[in-house]
Amino acid sequence: MPRLTLALRPSILLALCAAGTLASHPAAAQDLRPAVAFVQAGSGEDEAGVVSAGVRWPWAWRTTAWGGEWTGATELFGSWWHTRDIAGGHQGIVQVGLVPVLRYRLSQGRSPWFAEIGIGLSVTDKRYQSPNKTFSTRWNFSDNLAVGRSFGARNEHELSLRWQHTSNGGAKKPNPGLDLVMLRYARAF
Repeated sequence: MPRLTLALRPSILLALCAAGTLASHPAAAQDLRPAVAFVQAGSGEDEAGVVSAGVRWPWAWRTTAWGGEWTGATELFGSWWHTRDIAGGHQGIVQVGLVPVLRYRLSQGRSPWFAEIGIGLSVTDKRYQSPNKTFSTRWNFSDNLAVGRSFGARNEHELSLRWQHTSNGGAKKPNPGLDLVMLRYARAF
């Protein structure tokens, strides 16, 4: 049996994590098709630019608190970061992430406005190294905050402004982290 390359192992682990997360939610386990697809783009510190695409699986869980409705979902995304490299040119870095997300919707869930928070895992195809920042790991946390609005006849469209912080959470030094601000368009099926 051929040995798995080091580059392939993180992808397999991430796929197993996604399968485990989906299997833990009865509605998702019955149908593995995502309910939402999204694209997003933005920029951040260290002259970094990013474009991403992903999918979302809603959880069956929901509750009301603080005058609004809380729901959850699991997101799987792929991103391409563009930034300067140490040699003075530019480089591209591929990131894949899996993030559980909590959403708060105002007015007991009837408002088109929402806020989100999520913390998950991500892996990049190589360590981030630029003239200003050097990550010590390829595996990092992906912290996400967003505010957005749903629209359309069935609220099937969404626009949101998102902040994403990627770092290893202090597990290994150096840990400079990278902050990105993105605009997302999402479409429910």
